[in-house]
Amino acid sequence: MVTLREIKEAQARLKGITVRTLLIEFNRPESSVRRLYLKPENQQPIGAFKLRGAYNKIASLSDEDRKRGVITYSSGNHAQGVAYGARALGVKAVIVMPGNAPAIKREATAALGAEIVFVGPDSAERQSKAEELAGQYGYVIVPPYNDEQIIAGQGTIGLEILEDLPEVETVLAPVGGGGMISGVATAIKSSKPSVNVIGVEPELAGDAQASLREGKIVQFPADEVSRTIADGLRTQSIGPINFEHIRRYVDDIVTVSEDEIRKTVRLLAANPQTLAEPSGAVAVAGFLFHRDELPKTKLNVAIISGGNIDPNMLEELRRG
Repeated sequence: MVTLREIKEAQARLKGITVRTLLIEFNRPESSVRRLYLKPENQQPIGAFKLRGAYNKIASLSDEDRKRGVITYSSGNHAQGVAYGARALGVKAVIVMPGNAPAIKREATAALGAEIVFVGPDSAERQSKAEELAGQYGYVIVPPYNDEQIIAGQGTIGLEILEDLPEVETVLAPVGGGGMISGVATAIKSSKPSVNVIGVEPELAGDAQASLREGKIVQFPADEVSRTIADGLRTQSIGPINFEHIRRYVDDIVTVSEDEIRKTVRLLAANPQTLAEPSGAVAVAGFLFHRDELPKTKLNVAIISGGNIDPNMLEELRRG
């Protein structure tokens, strides 16, 4: 299990690399009763939170391991995090991506100097290919979520929330593979156990909720999870390390519909500071449309995990 000390070490490591994103209050008519603050990780240099974990992992490697180069498998934001972190540290990066990854993420990853290898949409396929190439060329694997250093890096989000809003009562975080919520929940529960930590994911990729309910990791079919508009949350199952953290620290996980995600992206796009890709909007969607399933708390924070949305998709969603 990742410790609070490890998350604080990651915070020191990330100083000057990641942006310390500041909370923004999301004003709505009923906001005086249940206030919502947004944690805008869309403002990171790569437009998403993934830089935190990726950089922390690569920076933690020995000089010898860094010389071997790193490899990862990702649909987009983690790919950019690894590419950015590797470039900053002078390390070769290879990324295995699904061919259906959004063009904006493919192009951004390539622009950061990473070598890209394309495979099919199945998350197991891209992991298998990365492992094959790592064995062949000696690259160090930087997993997207199932790794202690990745979790510790993502957990720095939780530390910042507590520093900026110590009286926070509920924190909502998106769930894909489980790296963010594992780190955030560990940071928050280890510092202030009374705070509720709630995960939010698409109904079409509701494997984390199913896993928490059943007490074991549940895998969803690739053809089902690939149907969600939230491309960053199309993982078929959460990682084993993540599951242990979720079981210990997360209070509940709720799911949101595709229509709710679309409406939330549209609402958030009204403010350039809170522009969100579909994956980045799910935690806010959970708060807006599933309040009956959430703790009746007055001070709440929802994490916007990323803002790398295709301009054509944004225009389409704005038209409704």
